[in-house]
Amino acid sequence: MQSRPRLMGVLVVLALAAGASAPALAHHAFGAEFDPNRPVVLRGPVTRVEWVNPHAWIHLEVTNEDGSKDVWMVEGGTPNTLLRQGLSRDTLKPGTFIVVDGYQAKDRSNRANGRDVTFEDGTKVFMGSSGTGAPRDGRDPREPPRRATPD
Repeated sequence: MQSRPRLMGVLVVLALAAGASAPALAHHAFGAEFDPNRPVVLRGPVTRVEWVNPHAWIHLEVTNEDGSKDVWMVEGGTPNTLLRQGLSRDTLKPGTFIVVDGYQAKDRSNRANGRDVTFEDGTKVFMGSSGTGAPRDGRDPREPPRRATPD
């Protein structure tokens, strides 16, 4: 009879452990979603910012060479990381023109992992979203982004 309460205790502990690890499953390595061989430079106004954990998302409208427009989602670091770097909801208001240097999603959708964001006045801020598997190109985040465009 004592084995039944012990079994119930083990099941409760396992259920709690599984529930506690669920948010961690949402966090991913850079290499799981983004392609280090597809650098992008995106230019346009901010349309929306999702200030959520584990990664903030900046949406911006990019005008293509043919004049058409696409909305891109750019993953940044955690809101806390971005705040420490100097980015906030006030600096990323809709309509703010930015340039984002980053890496496109492996599925070639309009999603990217942001490395740097540059404002119209030339202020550049590291987006803090390198993570496991991100390219280690040796750049100082304060240096100008390299010029690359999506194919």
